[in-house]
Amino acid sequence: MTIRKNLHATCAKAGKALLPAALALAAMAGHLPAAHADEYPSQPIKLIVPFAAGGGNDGIARLLGQLLSDGLKQPVVVENRPGAGGKLGVEQGLRAAPDGYTLTLISNSYSVNPSLYKLPFDPVGDMTPIGMIARAPFFVSVNPSVPVETLGELVALARQKPGVLTYASSGTGGISHLAMEAFLKTAGISMIHVPYKGSAPALTDTVSGQVNAMMTTAGSTLPYREDKRLKVLAVTLPQRVSSASDIPTVREAGVPFDVTVWYGIIAPKGTPPEIQAKLNTAINAAVVLPEMADRLKATGEEAAPGSPAAFRDQIVKEISLWSDVVREAGVTVN
Repeated sequence: MTIRKNLHATCAKAGKALLPAALALAAMAGHLPAAHADEYPSQPIKLIVPFAAGGGNDGIARLLGQLLSDGLKQPVVVENRPGAGGKLGVEQGLRAAPDGYTLTLISNSYSVNPSLYKLPFDPVGDMTPIGMIARAPFFVSVNPSVPVETLGELVALARQKPGVLTYASSGTGGISHLAMEAFLKTAGISMIHVPYKGSAPALTDTVSGQVNAMMTTAGSTLPYREDKRLKVLAVTLPQRVSSASDIPTVREAGVPFDVTVWYGIIAPKGTPPEIQAKLNTAINAAVVLPEMADRLKATGEEAAPGSPAAFRDQIVKEISLWSDVVREAGVTVN
């Protein structure tokens, strides 16, 4: 307001001829404070989780939100928007203003969904990558009744009995389903898919012996391994994991396959580069703090700091990967 008053006073003294130019300058001055004076962030940040509260995505988001709140000196508020395999929450996040105040947590399903659904957004062109948070392996696990002790033996058994062994998944088109299909194709074997409505019932029936095998996550797998209710044959990362270093990789069994479970943060298309950089720096700092590192280690995950460009490359690579898997396996969803 002070800038405008001074400009109007100047116009009055200089004469009516200068009035249009002075008013234009005043209008510009009125916009300058909003664009430059307030250093980001100056208000709370919303972090959308496109899945229900209580799951793995939600747990990571809430801890990250607390750490980012401390680092950015503004509250980071987690908002769960579940539905349609994560599509609804992601769409809401990408349709928000590109000002850095609405972020969205994504995981592998973000790269899978373009092959399964007609999306109302471009999963690459309509987002600004911020950075990856964490990554984790799948474990190839079998019920103890399956007469194998190694992944090589499982592959051999499946070749001897094609289409006899069964495997569970969290649902058709889910990441545990597609990861197993990719493994089976690479290994040149087949098993019967038994889809469930969620990973919990799928794991329950694998442990009880209703199905033979499953791609399981570390947090759910290792406790059952300790009490010998699951046999864990291999890990799907290129290297062994520190939380279970005695478990060999799939590649060590002679199958050239690996897949990573990951979590990351994106923002809407057009988010300014300086805001993208500031958020990336804050996330990279948060994920290596002891609070986050300990939480991740307890569930078999590890911090994955990196650049926005590297995160974009990961998403693009996996969109192509899962597209091939979906097509070759003939996967469809309702």
